Amino acid sequence: MDKIVITGVRAFGFHGVLPEERKTGQDFVIDLELHLNLNAAIKSDDLSKSVNYAEVAQLSKEVIEGTPLNLIETLAAKIADLILKKYRRVHRVIVTVHKPQAPIPLEFLDVAVVVERKR
Repeated sequence: MDKIVITGVRAFGFHGVLPEERKTGQDFVIDLELHLNLNAAIKSDDLSKSVNYAEVAQLSKEVIEGTPLNLIETLAAKIADLILKKYRRVHRVIVTVHKPQAPIPLEFLDVAVVVERKR
């Protein structure tokens, strides 16, 4: 199976359990892995036989900027489910949501949740 990989989609959202997160917001970063058969697109050199990664990135950004959710687990699942619903060519999607400014009272590099969905 072939795949399209999009990394580092950054957007500002108000997701989190704590009131401060809902009030001030923070950056979220999304990585996407779309598994699909690209043979028809490769043979024809035709975007309509693939998935437009710019559209997928925009969809992810809109979800991040949309209705606040408590958990990044829910955010990742929502993005994955929307991708599978909108893009019938995608057989499997892996969505990683990074929350680099998570409210952890220790020094850390990143917190991320990875969700995988299949048809």
